[in-house]
Amino acid sequence: MGNQLKTTLLLAVMTAFIMIVGNLLGGRQGMIIALVVAAGMNFFSYWYSDKIVLKMYQAREATPQQAPELVEMVQTLSRQAGLPMPKVYIIPKEAPNAFVTGRNPDNAVVAVTQGLLTLMNRQEVMGVLAHELAHVKNRDILIGTIAATMAGAIMLLATMARWSAIFGGMHRDDDSGGGMGAIGMIVMSIIAPMAAMIIQMAVSRSREYLADATGARIAGSPEGLARALEKLEAYSRRIPMDANPSTAHMFIVNPLSGKRLQSLFSTHPPVEERISRLRGVRPHDGPSAPPPPPGGNRREAAGRAFWDKLKGE
Repeated sequence: MGNQLKTTLLLAVMTAFIMIVGNLLGGRQGMIIALVVAAGMNFFSYWYSDKIVLKMYQAREATPQQAPELVEMVQTLSRQAGLPMPKVYIIPKEAPNAFVTGRNPDNAVVAVTQGLLTLMNRQEVMGVLAHELAHVKNRDILIGTIAATMAGAIMLLATMARWSAIFGGMHRDDDSGGGMGAIGMIVMSIIAPMAAMIIQMAVSRSREYLADATGARIAGSPEGLARALEKLEAYSRRIPMDANPSTAHMFIVNPLSGKRLQSLFSTHPPVEERISRLRGVRPHDGPSAPPPPPGGNRREAAGRAFWDKLKGE
């Protein structure tokens, strides 16, 4: 019930914000247009936001024939979590990362990047998958997916405001409460993305800690996820991911962490703190985890073969 209330509140806040921007850009007529757009966005966010995000990252469904071990791991963890088997997708990106989407447990989708499958061992992949399934179990995947879609709409309005200011559009005030001047549009083009980031941060940080704890219980141990987070933190700096900022909060770690300006408004809590909570120790109190063994195993070799096939098509 709590997350249903959060989802309703998120839709209401973003709808109101879109209407305010519409009013500032085009007066009452602009507000009406914005209201229609917001209603359409709410409808499509609920029913199609998962498909939009998957298409955005060119994710492709993984079958048992293509990725047998990955599908088997998801099946095992789903049984342990008491959840329906979600669909499994692979994102053709070298940067290791993962997210879950869908409006409810019966329509959930777990997506992992090819880089994650290549760079992680089985225990670490299990930890990541358990974290993502924890989001499903905790019923917070819908609000994150809706936030991604609606934040994208707000950023689009901000872009429209910026170009309108540059080319002098929508600058006159009239009796119907017409739009604002160029300076106002420039201010709005700055404020709108910041508002979208704040909303994303509000719905993301606390749920990551909870998903870490729930995921550790699903996997049976916190160590796989803790080691995976260490690797994810290290590789996110070395292998940048071309991610849309409006979807950054959906990933297990911030895909924009390699970009200093964007990481100032991180939608995720510090990875070091997440690892510390998982292991129940303060940062730097104990020895760091040993580096992964050199070379790859059979699962990694299979992952690379699947990756090469994706790139060749």
